[in-house]
Amino acid sequence: MAKPTPLDHQLHKRLLDHLSTAVLLLDRDLRLRYLNPAAEMLLSTSAQRAVGQPLPECFFDDPDAQAALIRCIEEGHPFTRREARLQFAPGQELTVDYSVAQLAEPGRPPSLLMELQPLDRLLRIAREEALVHAHQATRALVRGVAHEIKNPLGGIRGAAQLLERALPAPDLAEYTRVIIDEADRLRALADRMLGPRRLPNFRSLNIHECLEHVRQLILAEHPEGVRVQRDYDISLPEIPADRDQLIQVILNLARNAVQALTEANVPDATVIFRTRVQRQFTIGAQRHRLIARIDIQDNGPGIPEELRETLFYPMVSGRANGSGLGLSIAQSIISQHQGMIECESTAGRTVFSLLLPMEHITGTEGESESP
Repeated sequence: MAKPTPLDHQLHKRLLDHLSTAVLLLDRDLRLRYLNPAAEMLLSTSAQRAVGQPLPECFFDDPDAQAALIRCIEEGHPFTRREARLQFAPGQELTVDYSVAQLAEPGRPPSLLMELQPLDRLLRIAREEALVHAHQATRALVRGVAHEIKNPLGGIRGAAQLLERALPAPDLAEYTRVIIDEADRLRALADRMLGPRRLPNFRSLNIHECLEHVRQLILAEHPEGVRVQRDYDISLPEIPADRDQLIQVILNLARNAVQALTEANVPDATVIFRTRVQRQFTIGAQRHRLIARIDIQDNGPGIPEELRETLFYPMVSGRANGSGLGLSIAQSIISQHQGMIECESTAGRTVFSLLLPMEHITGTEGESESP
């Protein structure tokens, strides 16, 4: 068998360097001997910095995985883990599929080849697709119910008006007035359930101008007790969006954050407006070259765990006097912008993120409603 030439080694390195799968080579003491560029990107480090360093003790997610690793070193038994949680730095975790195999070289101690396939992005895409489909189905159901409510309401209101005119005593009109007022209230609720009644009017706009407008409104409503901080990426270009609708969404999220802070009497209550650009980002089933990410963050008590999965459904609210329509309508508006709203919440940190494509939008979801 011919011995490998320097040209073969260069070819092998080029192949490893161009793999999208993260590849690590470990010695028997679990010190890094090599990692390819995909692994550098996955672990947010450089080969120059990482080579020679041991893996963190908390890297593997359970004792069974650590025991399997020792068996692989000593006995050569390869193994694979699915959807494993790996912690490569404090507070930084990854969900991956990974495989480990022994590499035995004559005259050298055995080493370990570890292949990592990140799943966080795939899991996020699957979760977002499920959220989009659930939102669309729920929205269609709510629209149907709202239309069915509005149709008889017109007849009820008209009959109450006719009855009011035919009543013999003026003081009896108090009862028909209750019927008319309640019919009007239900009609207004049905209109809100129908969501946006017009398609977005797309124009190129500066998202920071919208955020500053909302910031001034929030500070005017709450001059004391709540700070509104800014963390803007000033290089963010203009994006195609409907200014009024976008302000409506941001204002709704900001007011929710302020209300959560004030109701919980949070000391040093703070809302943060943050903007960032994200590249090669997938929303639902569509991949976008550039995404504008707008975060509305607060340091409040967080959203109850039982509400997090259904937060954007209509009629779901964490407040006793809430209608549960604000977030559903906000999601509908952003869906018409071919984007979506995500939420991450823990005690002391809740972030609502608006994800908006930065390329020209050629179509929108849904159709405008007639009055």
